[in-house]
Amino acid sequence: MYLTTEKKKELFEKFGESEKDTGSIEGQIALFTYRIAHLTEHLKINKKDYHTQRSLLKLVGKRRRLLDYLKSNDIERYRSIIKSLKLRK
Repeated sequence: MYLTTEKKKELFEKFGESEKDTGSIEGQIALFTYRIAHLTEHLKINKKDYHTQRSLLKLVGKRRRLLDYLKSNDIERYRSIIKSLKLRK
């Protein structure tokens, strides 16, 4: 499996407040970004996997909604997560 418990803990430790802080917006955005990157690589190989394509689009939408929420409530946290995850150019 591509997403192990250790990898999740690492993501939440790096972007959340602690490894057990799974509800923080930054941690969730980091987890979604990791999953999106994995699904994107999968779809480069398996072009006709429409189920995975739909899942990818749903994940991108969830991440977009979280980023919009963060942008409207705390612009500094939004800028820091965008910079640390390198989501914008």
